Amino acid sequence: MRGTVFLDRNANGTRDQGEPGLPGAVVSNQVHAVRTDASGKYQLAGGQGFGLVFVSVPDGYRAIGSFWKRVDHAAVDFPLAVAPERPEFTFIHASDTHLDSASLPRMRRLQALVDSIRPDFVLITGDLVRDALRVSDTIAMARYELYVREQARISRPVWTAPGNHEIFGIERQASRVSQDHPLYARAMYRHFLGPDYYSFTYGGVHFIGLNSEDYDDQWYYGHVDSLQLAWLRADLSFVPAATPVVTFNHIPFVTAVEMIDGYRDEPPAPTLITVGGKTVFRHVVSNAGDLIAILRAHRYPLALGGHMHVRETLLYAIGGQSTRFEQAAAVVGPSEGAGLHFQSGITVYRVTAGEISPGQFVPLPDSF
Repeated sequence: MRGTVFLDRNANGTRDQGEPGLPGAVVSNQVHAVRTDASGKYQLAGGQGFGLVFVSVPDGYRAIGSFWKRVDHAAVDFPLAVAPERPEFTFIHASDTHLDSASLPRMRRLQALVDSIRPDFVLITGDLVRDALRVSDTIAMARYELYVREQARISRPVWTAPGNHEIFGIERQASRVSQDHPLYARAMYRHFLGPDYYSFTYGGVHFIGLNSEDYDDQWYYGHVDSLQLAWLRADLSFVPAATPVVTFNHIPFVTAVEMIDGYRDEPPAPTLITVGGKTVFRHVVSNAGDLIAILRAHRYPLALGGHMHVRETLLYAIGGQSTRFEQAAAVVGPSEGAGLHFQSGITVYRVTAGEISPGQFVPLPDSF
């Protein structure tokens, strides 16, 4: 697997005469990550990965077209255009759109907020569709197709991470989907939305989207597998230790919301799960310590999550630095817990010279 990352001066998606290759860009197939050489060329070992390759869009550039491509031939090139340097910028963190026809008005409200706020980009941390866990391929694909269409209506770049509701068909008692289905489990997300973990750099901050959902037989749980951990180490090996790192994913690393909701034993999503003889909390990342051990070698000010349908901020001093673990409220609607009412909404962050603001919560109406 080889190709070139190049400067697309006329932004036409094709390498024309005189358009140089870009050295030092990172390209990955979700297994290996390599830098381009002095002429912008890269090479990845064949026969590995998930049929996708992506460029970790570097600071000061933007992708022309998609940042990822399917591997359907031996050479894949990535055109990038120069983007203005942004030492100060804003981004929106949204989550849990749970999109179907019933929730479409709330997605449209998110689109209107983006038009009004005009952030540099939007992060959406999973549960994008109403449900793909326990439905047929016809229903799941229709919901994904709806989401892709609606995301395209958002006027700013959107970066997504998968949620548990994007894991197609694994609750087989309800979905009646075979494990041999070509889009089973994580494959459907990759089919429609590309790599389920990746990175990009913007305004001096390195953003890492992670897939924090794993599954054991028919049940999802919070966990990051060993292949993704190895990729994370490789990705961060190209990032200077002084560069701030922000992670965004669905099931959070840590949360206090489980204490508010209380212990649940009943299906479909009890508090605990036993995997390989070990019982762990299901709705947090069960191996978060492994992730934090990798990340704390860098400046790690902010970890963003979703899943809990609550705007939440936790602050921990880890390894001599402070990291905020923040969850977004749900776009799909408000939630209740322990007699408390939690509003629907999004969070707007401003970044100035690498320093990230506390975030401003922007509520959405309970109903339309």
